[in-house]
Amino acid sequence: MTELATAILAGGCFWCTEAVFRQLDGVHAVESGYIGGNVPHPTYKQVCTGETGHAEAIRVSFDPAVITRADLLDVFFATHDPTQLNRQGGDIGTQYRSAVFLLDEAQRTETEAAIARAQTERAEPVVTMIEGPAQWYPAEDYHQEYWDGEGQRNPYCLAVIPPKLAKLRKGFAEKLKG
Repeated sequence: MTELATAILAGGCFWCTEAVFRQLDGVHAVESGYIGGNVPHPTYKQVCTGETGHAEAIRVSFDPAVITRADLLDVFFATHDPTQLNRQGGDIGTQYRSAVFLLDEAQRTETEAAIARAQTERAEPVVTMIEGPAQWYPAEDYHQEYWDGEGQRNPYCLAVIPPKLAKLRKGFAEKLKG
């Protein structure tokens, strides 16, 4: 196995993005958390106010020999709406912004290329921000692997996650875990 790589993506509710990325072959771990704000060690309750500056995000650990960062970015842009500024559907506020958090400047060119690819597939402008590097804070334990547990009984998740998973299966079937 090659050395694992990391991508940090914010595409609205972290429960929803985590559920998508956990399905991909080559993804070893997906952690929900907070990034891009100005309060050290924020709580979910603080981030939900929109006043900390953090985004709900996921940190994806993946094997680049199995799935590339470009592939992850294409899945990201296909499974959320990157044309909505500071919101995803009914989730409104900067904590739900569409953003790719760079771990280093070397990731900028690849992220810009992914945004350009995403733009060719839609008429509305892609408003996804490129941010970072920034401090990562893991979300509380009850947010981790949420869809696999509590999420399948949560009406919000039942309304939002299955359509995202359907988009994933339709557009990226060859990238799914066996």
